Order: sequence, then structure tokens, then C-alpha cells
Amino acid sequence: MPAQHEGSKGSGVKIGILQTGRAPTDLQATHGDYDDMFKRLLAGRGFEFRTYPVLDGIFPESVRDAAGWLVTGSRFGVYEPHAWIAPLEDFLRGAYAAGVPIVGICFGHQILAQALGGKVEKFSGGWSVGLERYTLKGRPGETRVVAWHQDQVVEKPADAEVIGSSPFCRYAALAYGDKALSFQPHPEFTTAFGTDLLTARGAVLPEGIAAQAATGLGGETDSAEIADTIADFFLSSRQAQPR
Repeated sequence: MPAQHEGSKGSGVKIGILQTGRAPTDLQATHGDYDDMFKRLLAGRGFEFRTYPVLDGIFPESVRDAAGWLVTGSRFGVYEPHAWIAPLEDFLRGAYAAGVPIVGICFGHQILAQALGGKVEKFSGGWSVGLERYTLKGRPGETRVVAWHQDQVVEKPADAEVIGSSPFCRYAALAYGDKALSFQPHPEFTTAFGTDLLTARGAVLPEGIAAQAATGLGGETDSAEIADTIADFFLSSRQAQPR
């Protein structure tokens, strides 16, 4: 189906948000939905946005309908038999082949890896929830970002370079040349949203995980640095696209 949802408009670089999940309804009045969080994360960096709720079967008509694509997080697994999963993988492969830049976050990180030949599964080590620390290529020290996942990439695609990891998550960030960039954690999540999400969905977590995560969510994130990386990637990749 063609897209029905309009996003923010303006004269900036158009980024299509491929929405694969939704924030809990009772949190949206305070925090917005997942696409709103990305619009806030990347605000003031020269972009305009349009949301395509692919989880409802609503897709762009062409991979060239935007200058770049951003795939959101989701409570679903990329290996689950939902009707929109295979079309999303096809769309991502098409955008990748066409050189239209892609950014994937959490589920988006995983579905991109799966679409391009990697493997995703429920990690035998369990859940990563809360404010986690990552080592990112080119950045000194540790980068703090909110995480919420059990699934993770366990085999990376051949085209992917590992640019971020943690002791818990080997493939926490992947770069595919100037074609795609993805992160397992959630730079769009504030610690306030992470805290409220623990209240809303903490029951799905094993005993003790939610309490442990809550103790660390009072700290500051380095999400602005990730936002800068994403913005730089979209803008530099766009300039490299053939006219």
C-alpha cells in the first residue's frame, strides 16, 4: 500500500522513517511515538521527515522517494512471520543496491543485517536493558546509550564493518561503506522514556533485570553524539549519490 502518513515538511533533506513498532499508547502523550523521537533526535540538522508505517503494510512507492531511510525499533523479532517483514527486507535490499543511504536502530539494525546476509537470534546471554556503555570506532572513552533488547546480530553480513561493540553485544554498531549505518542501542530514547518504559513493559523482563536497569537510568546519555554521526552519514552519503 502507498504511504498515507505525512511527516514534518520543509526545505531540508527528506528522510523517510520506516516505522516498524510503536511506543506504548499510555506513554505517547508524554514522549510521542517512535518516529517522533527520531524527529527530536535529529532536529536542527537540516532534515524533513515523512513516516511510513510499514508494520501496517504501508510502504513507499520507490526506494528513491526519500534521500535516506531510517528504520525504527520494534517489539517484534525480525525472524517472526509477520506479513510486512519480507517486503521490508526486499525494500532495504533495493535501497542498498540503489545507493540510497539507510540507518537502522535496534530492530532496524537487525532487519538490515538479516536482509543483507547476516543472522539474528535471541541472544543466549539474555537481555540488555538500561543505560549501557559501548566502544565506538573513532570516539575516545565509552559512549552511553539506552538499550532494550534480547535479540541481536550474531553473524554480521560480509559487507559490514564492526564500528561499535560492548562486552554484551559484539555487533553493536555496523557500517556498510557509505550505503548504510546501524546501531543496536536506542539513541532516540531518553533516560526518562527508558524509565517509563520499564514501568509499562518491565513485566516482560526476567526477574531482577528491570530493577538493575532502573538504577542506571539516572545518568546522562551520549545520544547527541550518535545523532551527529547519523546526520553526517546521511548528508555525506547523499552528496556521494550519483546525480
